[in-house]
Amino acid sequence: MRVCIAEKPSVAKEIAEVLGAKVRRNGYFEGNDYCVTWTFGHLCSLQEPHEYTEKWRQWNLSMLPMIPSSFRIKLIDDDGIKRQFAIIEELFNRAEMVINCGDAGQEGELIQRWVLTKAKCKAPVMRLWISSLTEEAIREGFSKLKDQAEFQSLYEAGLSRAMGDWLLGMNATRLYTLKYGQNKQVLSIGRVQTPTLALIVNRQLEIANFEPKQYWELKTNYRNTTFSALIRKSDEEIAAEEEKNGGKKKIDNPGIDPIANREEGEALVERIKDLPFVVTNVGKKDGKEYAPRLFDLTSLQVECNKKFAYSADETLKLIQSLYEKKVATYPRVDTTFLSDDIYPKCPAILKGLRDYEVLTAPLAGTTLLKSKKVFDNSKVTDHHAIIPTGVYAQNLTDMERRVYDLIARRFIAVFYPDCKISTTTVMGEVDKIEFRVTGKQILEPGWRVVFAKEVKDPTEEKEEEDENVLPAFVKGESGPHIPDLNEKWTQPPRPYTEATLLRAMETAGKLVDNDELRDALKENGIGRPSTRAAIIETLFKRNYIRKERKNLIATPTGVELVQLIHEELLKSAELTGIWEKKLREIEKKTYDARQFLEELKQMVSEIVMSVLSDNTNRRITIQDAVAAKAEEKEKKEPKKRERKPSTPKEKKPKAEKTTNEVKTDSPGSPAPVAMAASTPSAAGEVDAFVGQPCPLCGKGTIIKGKTAYGCSEWRNGCTFRKNF
Repeated sequence: MRVCIAEKPSVAKEIAEVLGAKVRRNGYFEGNDYCVTWTFGHLCSLQEPHEYTEKWRQWNLSMLPMIPSSFRIKLIDDDGIKRQFAIIEELFNRAEMVINCGDAGQEGELIQRWVLTKAKCKAPVMRLWISSLTEEAIREGFSKLKDQAEFQSLYEAGLSRAMGDWLLGMNATRLYTLKYGQNKQVLSIGRVQTPTLALIVNRQLEIANFEPKQYWELKTNYRNTTFSALIRKSDEEIAAEEEKNGGKKKIDNPGIDPIANREEGEALVERIKDLPFVVTNVGKKDGKEYAPRLFDLTSLQVECNKKFAYSADETLKLIQSLYEKKVATYPRVDTTFLSDDIYPKCPAILKGLRDYEVLTAPLAGTTLLKSKKVFDNSKVTDHHAIIPTGVYAQNLTDMERRVYDLIARRFIAVFYPDCKISTTTVMGEVDKIEFRVTGKQILEPGWRVVFAKEVKDPTEEKEEEDENVLPAFVKGESGPHIPDLNEKWTQPPRPYTEATLLRAMETAGKLVDNDELRDALKENGIGRPSTRAAIIETLFKRNYIRKERKNLIATPTGVELVQLIHEELLKSAELTGIWEKKLREIEKKTYDARQFLEELKQMVSEIVMSVLSDNTNRRITIQDAVAAKAEEKEKKEPKKRERKPSTPKEKKPKAEKTTNEVKTDSPGSPAPVAMAASTPSAAGEVDAFVGQPCPLCGKGTIIKGKTAYGCSEWRNGCTFRKNF
């Protein structure tokens, strides 16, 4: 008898159907010489500190660092898990062969290996490795089963991650809680969690400390087209560009000096207003725009947050559901490329997209494009980019449909021709002051038709030209113009949204738009695509961050915690990214797992010594999530109470359970703790804000209105506003 073990019951059911194991038993399916059973995600976890030695049960600074001589796993203390494990154990004892059908990734491998280890499985183990749950993919996977030994490095990477999270999470959490907490409040520290929080806090401090600077732009309107005056680059900018070019090419630096004050700008306006505008050059350059990349998990989460305001966690659950419904491929991927073996399957996948026949019809019967920007074996490791499977997508929820639509359109678009564009640059001059305007015209929409709001037949007339298409200018023409001086202020960086935070986690804090550069930085990203959503959710649950519309805002607790931590290794995204890179190298067999653990142990010991040597009396007061929500509600609903309508009784918030341990970044770690805390006065925070210098203009001070804060210089044009 062959025993298959999947990661969840729904996946087990799909596999059992294909294998002919159609008899439902208690905890497994049986038939055709197969038994197909399942886990519920993690059945096992690393043991808690007191399970290694009783002296670690008590939280005591003298017991730190806690470093087990060897890590041990345990069965999670849950009656349902214990019952299912007993069934799995009994099946393993009867098995001639065990087939690991866990999710084909690092976490999936870890989940199943721990169960195999805990059950003391003696039968030979094979590995099912598939990217979708279609019948075809399952059958193909079973015809090409791999030896479990081939995935040893994948398991070692997952195990190293779990042990690393335990070492840092358990020790740092106890260390900071005992040293800096008060009223038995737990200060949760995590290997990925804390650097992510630091990204948000540091961005927030940048915004708070930002000093806006005034500047002026000289523009002029000629033939209903706005031209901007060229501004000369600084010596530093020139030096940077020359260094980038290896000093081989001298950088041209035309234009006027930056306009330092209004008087200088108005003098320029007076100088040129009665003189003719002369067109000095009309340049036209044809080019191409390539279709957007296929989705990896992070880019899908980013797009869903931008378009639909879905959280990273919501998007992960939706794409997981689409995967289990067989309409999309494996979601927990970090590549935007497909392997060459997928290319022959693409016509059938396109044919299966029945709701997109208007878009797929022009591709039917043709040789599909095979671009290196889409198909590249060297860019694919475990899994390829997220694409449709070709199974008809029906019975989807509205939210699932939106996500599926994004995936389907991206897939269709990569087989369309490139979008052909024409970029026109027009130069002009007034009294030796140079002006420029650039416009773009779409000559052939190509793949753009796939993303049109109203899908039209591509064989019909071309779409209308873009709005920024310029009139026809001729070199040498001249005429009257209307110059203008625009007052501007430098703007602070924007707060993180979930979309931009995911990108920052992916690239260790470096926000870049270029796809190629982003790919290079992924090696040092913090967290994994599959865990980043959970990390962000953890920060919410622990009341370290909150959401204002789409913006992520660090709470006073989150800010204080990051400012309290002086050890850069605990909060630096870049340094944490280096550790993440080592984990990926373990997976690739280019780095030793034992060395990773030894380095981490050394780091933990150094952090403990550093914090214990701190003689200050610093303390953090934590506002718990329940109190924060109540306070927020009180702020939002003062007027409703004046009406005194008959309202239903409010439900009392459920008290959260408390435990002795804190959850680390690892999914298999002990459960989090929620401790009661005193609530700081909201009134104190509000009053402190009034009278502060305006962060926008720097001239006025913050004043309080009926519904928002504003600037005392509002009559003079300052637009600063912050809602209560």
